[in-house]
Amino acid sequence: MSDLLARLRDRLPRARRRQAPSLFDELVRIETDPAYRALFLAQLDAALDERHTAAQTAVVEEIEAAAERRRALIRSPGDRPKPPPRKRSPCCSAPP
Repeated sequence: MSDLLARLRDRLPRARRRQAPSLFDELVRIETDPAYRALFLAQLDAALDERHTAAQTAVVEEIEAAAERRRALIRSPGDRPKPPPRKRSPCCSAPP
């Protein structure tokens, strides 16, 4: 049983190396293959745009939340509109 585990353990690192290309190989492919470079740059641009949009959205939400908190501090009870007067129904009013 231990012999089987030893053989499996020896094979595992080799299998991992075959699956993932090295970063240097990826860089060489980007530099040498124009179609792959175009695809890589398009994906990079899209990722950067997405990150920038997410950061911008987060900042806007933060500013809006801070503005709302500031408005809540400034408001006073008199700033709120008063509800319209309630009309009494004829059954509850006093006779003329």
